[in-house]
Amino acid sequence: MALLEITNLEAYYGKARSLHGVSMSVEAGTIVGIIGPNGAGKSTLLDSIMGLTSTVGGIRFDGQDLAGVTSARIVAQGIGYAPERGNLFPFMGVRENLLVGAYRSRERIAENLRMVYDLFPVLEARQDQETGTQSGGERQMVSLGRALMTSPKLLLVDEPTIGLSPKVCLDIAAALRRLNEQTGLTIVITEQNVNFAMSLAQEIHVLETGEIRLSGSAEELKNEDYIKEAYFGA
Repeated sequence: MALLEITNLEAYYGKARSLHGVSMSVEAGTIVGIIGPNGAGKSTLLDSIMGLTSTVGGIRFDGQDLAGVTSARIVAQGIGYAPERGNLFPFMGVRENLLVGAYRSRERIAENLRMVYDLFPVLEARQDQETGTQSGGERQMVSLGRALMTSPKLLLVDEPTIGLSPKVCLDIAAALRRLNEQTGLTIVITEQNVNFAMSLAQEIHVLETGEIRLSGSAEELKNEDYIKEAYFGA
């Protein structure tokens, strides 16, 4: 059974519809990439899973219906979220920001903090530094770390490479791959950086104007003429 199942999902901000009948599933232990241009609805899809939009349609996680469930409860059920916008507390230190994510997993604070520092050693070295003074790459690491402090079964990562150097992108890719391979964590990432998503994900969904246009394995979609033309300029 899929860990996450989305069926005919429509999402609204006020009266504006952002998603149009999106259906997809995520098997436990996999990395799934959702690619598409800016404004395609990628962030809206993740926000909808977290209960942050008005929706019609089905979202089931680990066999449970998420309709009407609060965001706090969704986190407690095992979904961690590292949003594109970060939402860090700029005048708090790295460690303090990480501990904000631990409120639903207090019994594993030391274990999770050690995991985050092992993934991103720079955060341990700068754990007292205010996040507002950090580089974009370091803030992205803090955002990922805070989501991991919730002890998630499923990690949602929104546009992790925006504005980051190629080296930092490689570091983040290595950390996500390590999490998946060593702990079996299920990960869903959204990305405009198609190469990044395809280097990580076993399955890719192409989201455009709020609809799934194509789905398949990374290898299959690399050979699709539409993907070559639209995303690689071939």
